[in-house]
Amino acid sequence: METQLATADQETTLHPPKTAPLNQAIDQSAAAPTVEARPKYYPLGVSRPPLEVADLPTPEQVFQVKRLGWEEMLLLALGPGVIALGLSIGSGEWILGPLSVSQYGLKGIFWVVLVSTILQVFYNVELARYTLATGEPPVVGFGRTPPGYLLWVPLALLSFIAAFILGGWAVSAGSSLYALIVDRPVGEADLEIARLIGIGLMLSVFILLMVGRKIERTMEAVQGLFLPYILIGLVMVTFVVVPLSYLGGALTALVIPARPPQGTDVTLLGALAGFAALASGLNFMFIGYYRDKGYAMGHYTGYLPSLFNPRPAAIRPVGVTFPEDEQNTLRWRRWFRILLLDQWGIYFVGALLGIALPSILISYLIVNSGQPAPGQSEILYATSQLLSQRYGQLVGSWALITGFVILYSTQIAVLELLARNLTDGLYGVSGRFRRWVKNDPRRFYYPALLGLILVISVIIHLDTPVGLSVLSGNLSNFAAMLFPLAMIYLNLKLPRPARITWWSILALAANALFFGFFFINFLAVQMTGSPLVRF
Repeated sequence: METQLATADQETTLHPPKTAPLNQAIDQSAAAPTVEARPKYYPLGVSRPPLEVADLPTPEQVFQVKRLGWEEMLLLALGPGVIALGLSIGSGEWILGPLSVSQYGLKGIFWVVLVSTILQVFYNVELARYTLATGEPPVVGFGRTPPGYLLWVPLALLSFIAAFILGGWAVSAGSSLYALIVDRPVGEADLEIARLIGIGLMLSVFILLMVGRKIERTMEAVQGLFLPYILIGLVMVTFVVVPLSYLGGALTALVIPARPPQGTDVTLLGALAGFAALASGLNFMFIGYYRDKGYAMGHYTGYLPSLFNPRPAAIRPVGVTFPEDEQNTLRWRRWFRILLLDQWGIYFVGALLGIALPSILISYLIVNSGQPAPGQSEILYATSQLLSQRYGQLVGSWALITGFVILYSTQIAVLELLARNLTDGLYGVSGRFRRWVKNDPRRFYYPALLGLILVISVIIHLDTPVGLSVLSGNLSNFAAMLFPLAMIYLNLKLPRPARITWWSILALAANALFFGFFFINFLAVQMTGSPLVRF
């Protein structure tokens, strides 16, 4: 059914699946004796219109099932964490992690990885808390933080674009495919071919994102195909190749605090901290998938459809929240448990395996080979070469194929998220922009996607893949100094059942301190040639 939703400057047509119209739900709820005095609007923060108030839908309403059991949970409800995991297992896991441990060992390096991953999951949960409670993606919600959207929305977009438009992930994907084809490391003379392959792969992503009903479902399907291959292969090869004694030592290095080894490159370590798991402060980029999936109040605010979806493409620019009563409190707790399962059960476990297993595998191979640690330009090929020498060409080819799948899945996610967040940000704060695209965000999303491919195709000629990834990882740490603090402000102002807890406030403050340390150290190196803190 079509539902007309009033906004601050227009009406937007949505298609919530089998649920009552929002205004009707508000009117019916307001007529009930127990909640007759509840307000129809909920002011939150500054510079943005107040949120309308409506009852939380149940998970059964959203996913159209009689009862949400474990089977329905796995097949229908969980998904955004899978997409984020596909982005997480990327250049940090296949390049920066192995590069770091091959040069400095596991002790001290793995501890940084564990702390980074745990802090990022706390941050992800708080970002998603806001979206579940309001239906607004964080890139729009940040605009409610003082002094307002004119500062925070452009800052969020610029931080994300600056870190990822450098395109190290694009060249890395091209390099991995080229190494797979020619069966040798990508040298200086080959780099231009790798860049051209990377550009061709980006164009293939553009075509991929045109199919399906909505883009979130396409991303979920793609990552759901890639991730089992990646994780099952990594687990099998690592446990077959690496002896249990070495695995035990790696586990010890992961969980026991230790100072990074003396002489550790602080820029490389900062990039590893930033790109372990996802991208530290820039993790807000994927939270819009919870809206598109229909989680909680995201059920009312629409989704970004694919190009060939015949239904009207409508996203509500101003969010919706729920009243503070017993029924909605119970529903909120159900939704939040689903979120925690998606983040801690799928994303955290997968992200930790995704960075630990390649690092353990390649560090063991190098230690037992007697060869020096591979350089930046050789790291993509080193695992394959070492496996081929000891276990045959078939296993070596597995490493090259896996490297390509990892980096290509990252390329798909990064490109989509660049265009998505740019579209969400502009569409959410500008009525003029919405009128310009005739309330159809696809009119901007797809041209923006092509424009980003063109710009990245130029930028990737500026440095090597690893050099670009190191710079991107450190830039993401800049965002981690700011946006967790904005989430504390926003989530303290949500309806009481959804408000942030004291331990989550501490975790967000720890994000700002931990990642801020690495960014300030990186900035000192760039400005003076010497870090403030040496290891």
